[in-house]
Amino acid sequence: MFKKLLAICGLLTVYVTAKAQTDSLTMPSAIKTLTLKQYADYQKGPGLENMALPATLNRYPMPDDVLRYKKELKLTPEQVKKITEISKYLQLKKTEIGQSVIRNEKKLDELFSTQKVDEGSIAFYGNRYGLYEGEYRTSVLMACYNTYNALNPQQTKQFWKLKKP
Repeated sequence: MFKKLLAICGLLTVYVTAKAQTDSLTMPSAIKTLTLKQYADYQKGPGLENMALPATLNRYPMPDDVLRYKKELKLTPEQVKKITEISKYLQLKKTEIGQSVIRNEKKLDELFSTQKVDEGSIAFYGNRYGLYEGEYRTSVLMACYNTYNALNPQQTKQFWKLKKP
C-alpha cells in the first residue's frame, strides 16, 4: 500500500512539474505577445545561444569561462579585475537589451491594440529587434576579444586544454 501511495505521489509531482513548465512556456505574461518564460528570460537578458560562436570556435574565450579557471591559469589580480569588468559589462548589456526588447514589445502591442499602428511604426519597431540583436552580438564578441587580449598566449593555450568539450 505504501509503495502504491509513494508511486502516486511521484507521478503527481512529475505531472505538476511538467504542467508548471508547460504553463510558463504557453501562458501569456503582462505583455500578451510574450509567454511567462520569454518575459522572464528577457528580464534577465537574452541568452548567449550561438552569439559567441565566431569567437569561441576560433579560440577567443568567454570571460566567465576564463574566470572559472583563474587558479589553474594563474591569473594575476590585474587580469582577474580586468576580466571581471568585461564580464560585468557583458551582463549589463544583456540586461539592458532584454529590457529594450520588452519595451519594444509593449509598444507594438499598444499600437496594435489601440489601432494606432501604421506601416512606418511597424517598420520602425520591427527593425529595432535586429538592432538589439546586433548590439548584443557585438557586446558578446567584444567580450571574447577583450578577454583573449587580457591573457598571455600560454594562458590561452592552457584555458582551451582545460575547457575541452
